[in-house]
Amino acid sequence: MARHDISARRIFGTGLALLAPTAVLLVGLAVNGRVDWGPVIATLTLTSGLTLLVLRLILSDARQMARHLEKLADVEHPMPPPSVATDTAEALLSGANRLHAAWTERLAAARGRLAMGDAMLEALPNPLLLIDSRRSVDLANAAARSLFGEAVVGRDLALALRAPAVLGAVEEVLAGGDARTVELTLPVPVERVLEARVKPFRRTARTAAGQDVTELVAILALHDITAIKRSEQMRADFVANASHELRTPLSTLVGFIETLRGPARDDPAAHDRFLSIMQEQAGRMARLVADLLSLSRIELDEHSPPQGEVDLARLVRSVAAMLELRAAARRIAIAIDGPESLPVTGDEDQLTQVVQNLVDNAVKYTRDGTEVTVRLERRAPGMAAVAVTDRGEGIARQHLPRLTERFYRVDPARSRQLGGTGLGLAIVKHIVNRHRGRLSIESEVGRGSTFTVTLPMGAASGQDGLRKSAE
Repeated sequence: MARHDISARRIFGTGLALLAPTAVLLVGLAVNGRVDWGPVIATLTLTSGLTLLVLRLILSDARQMARHLEKLADVEHPMPPPSVATDTAEALLSGANRLHAAWTERLAAARGRLAMGDAMLEALPNPLLLIDSRRSVDLANAAARSLFGEAVVGRDLALALRAPAVLGAVEEVLAGGDARTVELTLPVPVERVLEARVKPFRRTARTAAGQDVTELVAILALHDITAIKRSEQMRADFVANASHELRTPLSTLVGFIETLRGPARDDPAAHDRFLSIMQEQAGRMARLVADLLSLSRIELDEHSPPQGEVDLARLVRSVAAMLELRAAARRIAIAIDGPESLPVTGDEDQLTQVVQNLVDNAVKYTRDGTEVTVRLERRAPGMAAVAVTDRGEGIARQHLPRLTERFYRVDPARSRQLGGTGLGLAIVKHIVNRHRGRLSIESEVGRGSTFTVTLPMGAASGQDGLRKSAE
């Protein structure tokens, strides 16, 4: 029997209950002699037959309607109504189909809105998490899963985010406090500053017993403010560094200008000598300002890795050709060793800066008549390296950790004499950080130095590596 089957005994019992008063009346009239038994029996027989026939039709239609309604409850598409004998049943089935169609449309619209909401949540560029009353992550969008890992949902927030200020703000909000905004710093892979906004949210949940209860949860939204912070720091650093480094050449220029306008006004020899020095100092200031601006731009974008692809081997050969004349003036050869092509993921202009700074430094500090070697190689897994080696005086071990600091010089006098600004290796370090690579320095006093940059390989090179492994 179906879940909502119609009982025949109950229907026929109802029919008998309807016939009972008439039957009792007719039998009573016959017993009292007011009517003959023949008409009474005939009337009862005819009435019973008609009643049973109508009840049978009603029973059949009721069963048809029950089965049709059961099917409608399990499907979300229109279904033709079954054939029924009575107009009433046909009207009821038609009404049920209209209600089902309206319910299906509303259900589809509700699901569409939910899907759109989920898609919008997934597409948000900022990480967003929903934290339940037990401080467990109940929901995380794609940006949050990318930041904290796919397994973040269902775990305690403290396992994914070790930031006491943020955890404290979440606990205060879950305890009934107002919205909070705090800052946190993520140190790896590149330091980033995030603004965490925690807001209370009340949602309705259904218990196992079927009761609706209201739960206080917290919405945690993270906004990357690294660029803003770095922009602020960049302005402060630029003013401090520029004022410090430009003070000496500016003082020199002012002094020579005063001399040329005063005691050396009529001294042609002094004019030539002083103007040459002034041109040199002005060039130094121009290089310094250019390097400061370049470094500021690189630091501003350091948190966002590049997406392009660059042939590192071709780039190295291009830089070597550009510096070849300068090297030849001191009888220095630039030797390149490595594959003809080495694709890496990166920004071509910035990687050109890296290679140019390293090779230019090597040419500056290597001994006359020696060789600068640039070695290219693939390194597992999926990494490429470019190593620049000079045959200079080398660098003492205690100086190596500080070489990438701004304006740090092992020999300040020689660095300024060679035209250095003290920012070249700082620029290299920040570009390499942006590319999610690594800079390593090896040096031995009296024998020279090797600066090695390791970078993620490009897709094409990675596929070549897979083919070679398969062979």
